[in-house]
Amino acid sequence: MAQTIHFHLDEHCPTALAEGLRRRGINVTTTPEAGLQAASDEEHVAYALREGRMIFTHDEVFLAIHAAGTPHAGIAYCHQVTRSIGEIIRGLVLILVIYEPAEMHNHVEWL
Repeated sequence: MAQTIHFHLDEHCPTALAEGLRRRGINVTTTPEAGLQAASDEEHVAYALREGRMIFTHDEVFLAIHAAGTPHAGIAYCHQVTRSIGEIIRGLVLILVIYEPAEMHNHVEWL
């Protein structure tokens, strides 16, 4: 049985993004739900890795964390204000359809 990617949204993501993903049956956590308000980006990465969740972010610091070789369950990144919420949702759904969780381990996918 194939596994499914689960997502974690960092603190800069709008609530509408989580709501849109959930309407499509996608498992997603947000920063407040995970109790990570004011947590460092490294703490977000550690949480997502521990929980097997790919992080979606607009924050370039996560790219630096990846470049430093810090293990992670996957990062989906796009520059802020370059995509609408609908475009981001479509991109994340495409990742979910195409990839297995193991394929995203230590991988960055650009939207």
